[in-house]
Amino acid sequence: MCSRTMWSVAGQPVLIGRNMDWTTEQRNKLHVFPRGIEMNGMVPENPLQWTSKYGSVAVSTYDCCTLDGMNEAGLGVSSLYLAEATYGERDPSIPGLCSSVHVQYYLDNFATVAEAVAASKSFQVQPMLMVHQGLDAKSPLHVTLADKSGDSAIIEIFDGEVSIHHGKDVTVVTNSPPYEQQLEYLKQFKGLGGDKPLPGSFEANDRFVRGAYYLTQLPNPPKHYQAAVAGILSVMRSQATPLGANDPVRPNVAATIYQSVADLTNLRYYHNVTDMPNLVWIDLKNQDLEEGAQIKTFDLYEDREAAGEVSGKFHPSPPVAWQMAGTRIPM
Repeated sequence: MCSRTMWSVAGQPVLIGRNMDWTTEQRNKLHVFPRGIEMNGMVPENPLQWTSKYGSVAVSTYDCCTLDGMNEAGLGVSSLYLAEATYGERDPSIPGLCSSVHVQYYLDNFATVAEAVAASKSFQVQPMLMVHQGLDAKSPLHVTLADKSGDSAIIEIFDGEVSIHHGKDVTVVTNSPPYEQQLEYLKQFKGLGGDKPLPGSFEANDRFVRGAYYLTQLPNPPKHYQAAVAGILSVMRSQATPLGANDPVRPNVAATIYQSVADLTNLRYYHNVTDMPNLVWIDLKNQDLEEGAQIKTFDLYEDREAAGEVSGKFHPSPPVAWQMAGTRIPM
């Protein structure tokens, strides 16, 4: 499930590409959240509480959680599947945060990766309960962050302990195995330290290798802005899984159902549902993010002919029905 790749070179915007891979249609929607929204961590006891400091554009799934987004300060955040993630037993003395609002918490509160990383051990993440193929799964996820300076991080949780990789060299993230093992695997391939040919499978570690390799092949600098966006999209397509190519057991090996690009420099967010050929985008600077403004939503599934800049197609909507930790939702 998913690939995330950052392209940051001198003279161009910092661009974050993301593939969302899953076995079923999620009916993802784009939302604009203004500043000043009262939020809580969606756990039964001692939830983390905050008021959103930054406005953001975000992608929801199943109308219950945020998967991906960018805020007005130029921070981009994504969550990706990590089968090895384990959250540990709940300690109610520590403020709790459900994985359904993990991404939104960072978007609401921080301008930089460094700020987000500094806060990441001050609360305890607890899982929402996904029901996939009839089986319960405790939303095993890891979270990636990047900002307009090109700083980047990946946050993983094993047995309740937070593990962080932080630096501008954290450019590519996929799924299993954990990031440390991905880096070791990478060294086996031509152009990346080894002599093996580039792998072509849908496996997460092979998608990781392709993303890292193809980043090195992009023109530097790109010819123009559009070429830069097209460049990161071309890398994401090299990491994508074709429609219909789903592993019946492992949701982290599944078809790519949407792709996004977050331009953290110009605050433009691109989105493409892969069973439609049209690409849409939103300029966050065109949205009303003032405290008291309305939450707005755009649903590409309901406007399948939409293309280009769609800021004017966002309509007032109720808040997302964030999922409470431990509650079951079919995915």
